[in-house]
Amino acid sequence: MPKILVVEDDEDLADMVSSWLESERHTVEVANDGTLARDLLKLSSFDVIVLDWDLPGMSGIEVLKEFRGQGGNTPIIMLTGKSEISDKEAGLGTGADDYLTKPFAVRELGARIRALLRRPGNLQSSVLRAGNLELDSAKHRVVVAAQEVHLLPRDFALLEFFLRHQDEVFSVEALLTRVWSSDSDATPEGLRTAIKRIRKKIDGDGGDESKSLIETIPRIGYRLRSR
Repeated sequence: MPKILVVEDDEDLADMVSSWLESERHTVEVANDGTLARDLLKLSSFDVIVLDWDLPGMSGIEVLKEFRGQGGNTPIIMLTGKSEISDKEAGLGTGADDYLTKPFAVRELGARIRALLRRPGNLQSSVLRAGNLELDSAKHRVVVAAQEVHLLPRDFALLEFFLRHQDEVFSVEALLTRVWSSDSDATPEGLRTAIKRIRKKIDGDGGDESKSLIETIPRIGYRLRSR
């Protein structure tokens, strides 16, 4: 489940956009001003940023300049009521990847986000495998040894993240940052509980943690073995 940051001070528009993107199985975080957006970008990782131009605190262009200046390379779609070619040149020249003029259809925004996610470097297969486990993100389906199992939405997102980063070790804090929204009630204990639930669904070893596909790395975190 790609994680999207929506930066928009119009709360009604932000709610409409986030609801639509969540219906398309994205994890969405919303910031209503530029300063909060800047802080979130320092704390969390996102797959796409939807960034309004006119924001309180810091303008979208200021957020964009600072983010790119610090090496941030996440794809960014600028939202603005400005329609002049010079304004588009300014946004794209500063480092935006796409530009959408208000008013717009949320379906078009969704399509543009999917296009950015398909770019080389962001290209993601919908079917992921490890051992006898297969996860299809497009169909929201998990199969273990030819038997379908059902996961809670956040557990599904966590398992998908592990499968996209097989053999990489992540701390508890990194997993909370990459999979959960910062305004959620996620805690280290909640993460450990989620991993226990996933293990019960995907491991056919009677609950033996040492043989689990998701390995605990003592004093560091977790990783999913690509066996």
